[in-house]
Amino acid sequence: MDALKTVLAVDDEPNMRRLLEISLRQAGYRALVAEDGKQALHLINTQNVDCVVSDLHMPGMNGLALLGQIRQVSERLPFIMVTAQGEVKTAVEAMKLGASDYIQRPFELETLELAISKALTNNRIVLENTFLKADQQPAENGLIGQSKAMLVLKQMIQQVAPEKATVLITGETGTGKELIAKALHAASPRKNALFVAVNCAAIPADILESELFGHEKGAFTGAVKERVGKFELADGGTLFLDELTEMPIHLQAKLLRVLQEGVVEKLGGNRQIALDIRVVAATNRDPQQAVKDGKLREDLYYRLNVFQLNSPALRDRDEDIALLSQYFLNKRSTSLSAEALGCLSAYRWPGNVRELENVLERAAILSGGKAITPAHLPADIVGAATPAMAATFNALEHTAEHEHAYSIPHATAQLERQLIEAALRECKGNKAKAAKLLEISERSLWYKLEQYEMK
Repeated sequence: MDALKTVLAVDDEPNMRRLLEISLRQAGYRALVAEDGKQALHLINTQNVDCVVSDLHMPGMNGLALLGQIRQVSERLPFIMVTAQGEVKTAVEAMKLGASDYIQRPFELETLELAISKALTNNRIVLENTFLKADQQPAENGLIGQSKAMLVLKQMIQQVAPEKATVLITGETGTGKELIAKALHAASPRKNALFVAVNCAAIPADILESELFGHEKGAFTGAVKERVGKFELADGGTLFLDELTEMPIHLQAKLLRVLQEGVVEKLGGNRQIALDIRVVAATNRDPQQAVKDGKLREDLYYRLNVFQLNSPALRDRDEDIALLSQYFLNKRSTSLSAEALGCLSAYRWPGNVRELENVLERAAILSGGKAITPAHLPADIVGAATPAMAATFNALEHTAEHEHAYSIPHATAQLERQLIEAALRECKGNKAKAAKLLEISERSLWYKLEQYEMK
C-alpha cells in the first residue's frame, strides 16, 4: 500500500548506471541515477529519495565521503555500499559510518533487490518503533454500546472502513471520536500500518507545522537534525487530525494542498514526498458554523467531508451507561450498586463518556474496593435523581435477588421496568406522555413494553 519508493543509484560507469536503472524499474522502484557524489547530493536535496545504492570508487567524492555528507543532513536515509572483492575492511568502515548494508562486485541483481528491500523494511521498523515508544497509548476494547445510535454508527464504520475516502467525525468533547477513528483504521486494509493521531489543539501553532510536515536539518533555529513529520510517519496507514478547527488557517491551506496532491514537503526543503495515507479528521464544533466563524476553510471542509460520522452524546444513548460502567469498573475489580447505577442513568453527562470514566474512577477510590453506592458519587449526580426515581431505586435495591444484587445488566433491566411502571402510573396510562417523561420516543416505549411483557 506504500507509495512508489525511489532508489538513487550512484556509479561513474555509464553501462553500470544504465543496468541499475533498468533493474530498479523492473523491481518496482522509481529509479534515479547519478554519475558522482556531487550529482547524487543535488538529487537528494531536491527530490525525495528513499534509498541510495552507491559504488565505493568514484572520482572526486568516493562512496565513503558521499555517505558522510548524507549523514550530516539525514540520519535515517538507507545507504547500500557497493565494494570490490577483498574490500571487507572498507565495507566495515562504511557500516560504522551508518551504511545499511554492503554488497560486493560482481553481484546478482536478486542480491541487490534483497538488500534494498531489507534496508527499506528496517528503516520503516525503526521509524515505527520510535513513534510507538513516544506515543504509546493504552489499548482499548473498541466502541462499547448496544444502543440504536451506537449500532448505526458501527454499521457505518464497517461500510466506509474499506474505502480510502477521507472521513470527518463530529461530536461533543468526550464522546470518543478518537476511538471511532481507531475503529475505522482497525477495520480497514491499512490495519497493519500505523495509526497516527495528532491533537491540533494541544500543540502550539508554531510547532504544529513541523509536527505535521517534518523539517530538514537547519530549517530554523534549533533544527539540529532532520525530523520526520506525522504525515510521512503515517504513510501506508491512517492519520487522525483531532480538533481540526483549532489548526491555524495558514496551515489548513497547506493541509488542503497535501490532500489534493498526495505529496508533502518538509520545512526548509523542496523535496516532494509522495504519500499513501488515509486522513480522518474530527471536531467538537459544528463544522458549517466553524466555516462561518472563520475557524475552518470552506474548501478544506468540503475536501474532508466526503463521509461524515457523528459521535453520539452519552445522554442520547443512556442505555449504554450500564455497559460502559461495567467496562470501566472491570479494570478496577469493583462493582456498582443498582441505586448508584440509577443515579448515573438519571444524570445528563455534559462531559460524556470521559466524564463517566472519571466519576467512576473517583468513586472506586472512595469505595475502597467495595460496591459503589450513591454515597461515593458527586452530589450533582445523586441530585439528578428525582424523589420518585429514588424510591424506585431503593425498592430495587431491597428486592433484587441476592445472586444478581450487583449485576449491572440485571439491575438495568429491573430499573427500566420499574421506571416505566412509575411513569405510566404518573401519566395515568398515557403512553405518549409517559414516553416524554422518560425522555425516550413513543416507539422505544412500545418496544420496551413488549420486551418486558408489560402490555
